[in-house]
Amino acid sequence: MPKSLISISDFTKEEMLHILDVAGEFEKNKSQNFLHDKVIACLFFEPSTRTRLSFETASNRLGARVIGFSDVANTSVSKGETLKDTIKMVSNYVDLIVMRHPLEGAARYASEVASVPVINAGDGANQHPTQTMLDMYTIKQTQGHLENMNINMVGDLKYGRTVHSLIQAMSYFSPRFVFTAPPELKMPQEYKDFLTSKKIPFTETEDLMEHINDTDILYMTRVQQERFTDPMEYEKVKNCFSLTASMLEGCKKNMKILHPLPRVGEISQDVDDTPFAYYFRQAGNGMYVRMAIIAYLLGAR
Repeated sequence: MPKSLISISDFTKEEMLHILDVAGEFEKNKSQNFLHDKVIACLFFEPSTRTRLSFETASNRLGARVIGFSDVANTSVSKGETLKDTIKMVSNYVDLIVMRHPLEGAARYASEVASVPVINAGDGANQHPTQTMLDMYTIKQTQGHLENMNINMVGDLKYGRTVHSLIQAMSYFSPRFVFTAPPELKMPQEYKDFLTSKKIPFTETEDLMEHINDTDILYMTRVQQERFTDPMEYEKVKNCFSLTASMLEGCKKNMKILHPLPRVGEISQDVDDTPFAYYFRQAGNGMYVRMAIIAYLLGAR
């Protein structure tokens, strides 16, 4: 079975560091063409802007051709075709599949029936490993290293697949975590148990200001309306945090604010002009990291 990237745990520490090194090379020279004979499928069963466009751009930068869809309404899925049949059919045409799906576990299932590598571009509230890799690349870019970071994760820690993956990836580098969330959106117990098993310290709080001055990476997240089955529950927590420029006055000089985007109301526009804001550069890093992941899984780097 070809190697896929479904969960961040599919990569070893050494593989992750290799991807970051290759991404750095691609940032210096993004005009590559060594996958000119490859075809990549981008199958997006759920809406996406940044992830889909950065995967398609990454594929094009490597010289590969891209096929796929971003709206299942125009595919045979709308006629009742199963995920298994879709993946098996597409596997006949391409060298690698990038897939986003609203159901947790869909990407793992796809990798088990596909005859080509599969990259998970997000499966429900489960994992988003390529976002994690670009987050790690950004942390290293802004701090110069990955070791001993104070990382404060804020907002939707229950459904936020990006924070779940990042916890697992950073566990190799002796981090300290703060989880800032309302009770309804706390970090799931399984991830806290994971950190405890690794002897990685973490603190939980509902107060955004409590630990902000000790933070190296402030990782803001959107409260995701699409993950809530009860609209009243969403209304109760949708505006739980709002970061403004005035709240950053006592922060460490090296502190950087990251966000997987899109943002709604959790980061005020006035934060954009501060030296701490790094979320747009973070999004731009996605292309280099995804180029590196595609090249690695296809055996080219």
